[in-house]
Amino acid sequence: MSPAQRSAAGQALRFLAQAQEAAAQRPGAATAHGRPALSLVLRRSLSRQMETEPRPPRFLLWAVTGAGKTEMIFPLLRYALDSGGRVLVATPRRDVVLELAPRVAKAFPEEPMAVLYGGSPQRWEEARLILATTHQLMRFYQAFDLVVIDELDAFPYHNDPMLNFAAEAACKPEGRFIFLSATPPARMRREIRAGRLPHAKVPARYHGYPLPVPERIAMASVEVCLLRRFLPPALLHPLQHSVQRGAQIFIFVTRIRQIAAFTELLRTYFPGLPIEGTSSIDPDRSEKVLAFREGRIRMLVTTTILERGVTVPKSDVYIVDADSDLFDEASLVQMAGRAGRSKDDPNGKVVFAAPAWTKSQRDAIRQIRMMNAAAYKNGFIKVKEVQ
Repeated sequence: MSPAQRSAAGQALRFLAQAQEAAAQRPGAATAHGRPALSLVLRRSLSRQMETEPRPPRFLLWAVTGAGKTEMIFPLLRYALDSGGRVLVATPRRDVVLELAPRVAKAFPEEPMAVLYGGSPQRWEEARLILATTHQLMRFYQAFDLVVIDELDAFPYHNDPMLNFAAEAACKPEGRFIFLSATPPARMRREIRAGRLPHAKVPARYHGYPLPVPERIAMASVEVCLLRRFLPPALLHPLQHSVQRGAQIFIFVTRIRQIAAFTELLRTYFPGLPIEGTSSIDPDRSEKVLAFREGRIRMLVTTTILERGVTVPKSDVYIVDADSDLFDEASLVQMAGRAGRSKDDPNGKVVFAAPAWTKSQRDAIRQIRMMNAAAYKNGFIKVKEVQ
């Protein structure tokens, strides 16, 4: 692990040790492995009851995009398992569960593991170590000593009260929560400022370079560009530079209906360059993302469906209509986080292109610069920023 990862993991381990010591001193602390799924009526009844009961202790690992969150949770899982506990790692998306499964199995070869998602062949298996989508949390009640929630700000977990309740119900009263996020919700940041949520920041990526800071380009909207069949030089020239340097180019738009037309417009300016578009309704999305990773596609027009969970070496990122209400601070930070993830190309380019300059854009840049400043202050990076 990098110094930033080791520091944060160490703080989280101390939190687990302190929480375990406090739980051991609590009268009547539970020791059972927990009970299975709750009926809807019982869940509603318990929801009212839990509102008046203290929550299990919580800890947030606030890690920048590309920081290597998975490696940081391994020591935490090991601590809980070695203490005789039962562990759940939950993430909103099935593809992340499937990606994590072989990595966790390799790290814990001696530990039987169940992988749960809709249609999973293991969905009836019992194990001390479980990986699951957040929807599977509703199957458990007070079953786990440690619950790790990854990407807590992502759909569908974010802003879903039932899934939030299911997570709390799945944890034993004396259990512990670890939350992972690059863009924690505003309510959590308020809790941090008020001193109510213990946390550790991981402000640097493993390669020790600062996060790319987005540049602003003032240009017409995508709809205007499509109507005029014209790319303004303010966007075209940086795109040409990205192509010339051999970058893989993400272009994020706001609407699925814009993808095909904008892809065709780009092809008129870059004849011969492999350019494709994809979205949540594209049956070939997985194949296109793989081709993009391998360099067989050089420019990919897409939506926020690819704002997280996709790592492509030597990427540049262009967010057009960055002033849209559909792009909040978290989305902008996540999309920007596709750039600069590789140690061979840590200084990728990020562009916010839009007619207007919005609070969300300013806040996203402020958050990125805040993390870079924290990384530099703590000696995790050698330069403050790359302009």
